[in-house]
Amino acid sequence: MREDKDMTQTQMGQILSCSQRVYSNYERGDIDIPTSTLIKLANFHNVSVDYILERTDNPKTNE
Repeated sequence: MREDKDMTQTQMGQILSCSQRVYSNYERGDIDIPTSTLIKLANFHNVSVDYILERTDNPKTNE
């Protein structure tokens, strides 16, 4: 989703209040994303947390 918006890892790190290195670790799955950061990420991309966690193919949120 980040690449679809032509954003860098550094830019996403700034949005999520973390470094580029930490964000890179999130993308690679080297470290788990904290719940609060996961929610920020879902809100930013306007998708469900389940979609980010690959528990569903449906990106829509249940509002």
